[in-house]
Amino acid sequence: MKYRSVAIDGPSGAGKSTLARQLAEELGFLYVDTGAIYRTAALKAYRSGVNPADGEGVTSLLNDLEIGMAYGENGEQKMYLGAEDVSEEIRLHAISSMASQISAIPEVRACLLHVQRKLARQQDVVMDGRDIATVVLPDADVKIFLTARPETRAKRRLNELLLRGQQADFDTVLRDIISRDNQDRGRAVSPLRQAEDAVLLDTTDMNLNDSAQALLSIVKEGLNL
Repeated sequence: MKYRSVAIDGPSGAGKSTLARQLAEELGFLYVDTGAIYRTAALKAYRSGVNPADGEGVTSLLNDLEIGMAYGENGEQKMYLGAEDVSEEIRLHAISSMASQISAIPEVRACLLHVQRKLARQQDVVMDGRDIATVVLPDADVKIFLTARPETRAKRRLNELLLRGQQADFDTVLRDIISRDNQDRGRAVSPLRQAEDAVLLDTTDMNLNDSAQALLSIVKEGLNL
């Protein structure tokens, strides 16, 4: 049996996780937040006191890196570092920033690549990240590049952080968004880019509901639903 896959790529703060989760629920597919996988690895490095720019140091942590995933009844993805549920901690701003840095390390990407592909071989998936359509699932049934202007993404990310009770301000979040864009697009391994056969969806002028409907329409057409 061939399982169906939807690959969603895009820059930080584009709303990939929220929209992909809603899409997966609508379709009855498994939602895979690949960014959470990298954030969990970043948390391991953070707790170990390893500088994310130290490629050898980060790579040395991969041998005993235990990343686990579980899904609740609502399809929510829970992340585990060993036996510890770290789903909330990996969403801290500092961990998100570190995840972008360690994701540029070839050994890290190679280690986590097989985890992502294995999930897509076992069930229908909606998977989001930076290189899903270009590297992880190049044969995905539907490929989408989801984006929005940096200022719009910064506003959305700021609201998200404030709702979680984290202190943040717009200028700092915008600088981090732009910096992460540059890191993701400029890295030597699996840089962020739109796949040639991916559909571009710019949600700058859309609210959440309109974005979700636009995404669902693209996917239904691509899957002939």
